[in-house]
Amino acid sequence: MTDSVTAQAGAFILPPSIVTRVDLSRMVSELERVDNDMTSAGVRAKTGGESSAMPTMSEQLTDFIAQNKLDLTDGRGRGDLIRQLRQLKDDAPVIHMTFASVADGDSLRQLSAWLRSSIHPQALISVGLQPALIGGVYLRTPNHIKDLSMRARLTGGRELITKELEALRGSR
Repeated sequence: MTDSVTAQAGAFILPPSIVTRVDLSRMVSELERVDNDMTSAGVRAKTGGESSAMPTMSEQLTDFIAQNKLDLTDGRGRGDLIRQLRQLKDDAPVIHMTFASVADGDSLRQLSAWLRSSIHPQALISVGLQPALIGGVYLRTPNHIKDLSMRARLTGGRELITKELEALRGSR
């Protein structure tokens, strides 16, 4: 890992497959496992044992390494990367989105890609489920709340609906 990449810890590009803080946490755990495997392989190679190939990695970690042009062969660089990703996991902005029905993975990946291009390059999503919303989404950030649900639309139009129903009753 180069010094310029190390200096830009806040500039990591998260692939769309990393949607939630849990996804990021899994990637950090996997990177720790890869670090342990590579360190063990290095020790075995120094003691005359058999050297092993690069450990297998998930698609998320592979995409992350490729997009950020990282080199995992440097043990110190891997340690710095793990430390920086732990910090990112704690500090990344999280947008809480509550849906009326379960959101599929592809939709969440597209949504996270859009959030990262429009709002913040490291934004993560916290997904909730609330069937009472009927449709739409209830959106929360640390300093904003947006109720874009069908329930809110119907509640906002309650007077209009009541007026129309009364007009229908009166016309009989």
